[in-house]
Amino acid sequence: MSALRILIADDHEVARKGIRSLLESHAEWEVCAEAQDGREAVDYASRLKPDVLLLDIGMPNLNGLDAARQILALTPEARILILTVHDSEQVVREVLAVGARGFLLKSDAGRDLLAAVEALQHRRTFFTSSVAQMMLEGYLRPHHEGGASGQRVLTPREREVIQLVAEGKTTKEVASALSLSVKTAETHRTNLMRKLDLHSVAALTLYAVRNGIVQIY
Repeated sequence: MSALRILIADDHEVARKGIRSLLESHAEWEVCAEAQDGREAVDYASRLKPDVLLLDIGMPNLNGLDAARQILALTPEARILILTVHDSEQVVREVLAVGARGFLLKSDAGRDLLAAVEALQHRRTFFTSSVAQMMLEGYLRPHHEGGASGQRVLTPREREVIQLVAEGKTTKEVASALSLSVKTAETHRTNLMRKLDLHSVAALTLYAVRNGIVQIY
């Protein structure tokens, strides 16, 4: 049987090394790559085709949720485990919506990481106990809030732009990161602000934080 190939994506080196150490305690698993941000994770995923991917949510340049969307579009058979410090209902909804197979709180990783990866290895799902309880009690029922769900109307490209702007990138840096012309990047930003009825970069940043596109620790 060939080794299970795993990719780890987390912007904190200490976290990556700790996760890698836990995973490599399993004789039949192999960490094939470590990524420092979501964009690097997408690149590695497209080239290396790992079996299981462990993605932190709060990564720069491209967050873990949007990275998961892109990875699953490229390799639908990939199994993704989301790692995060947050277990809010909104975050859980987003994790389920992108098609991730598992959700693990970092605080539970020491105890549950191997079990989570083993579940994904055998094509099962795994959810941190508090999230499983939340789902059991029906807290993930459909909600009918109006403006609060505005992020759902954003295209993947718009989400990429809003994250980069919220992280303080200039229009030129946004254009470079997304392989766009400066004019196109500026048009995206202008259209986003009009679409969301926001009137400053600060307001756009606040929207990104409130809607889980970027996270502040």
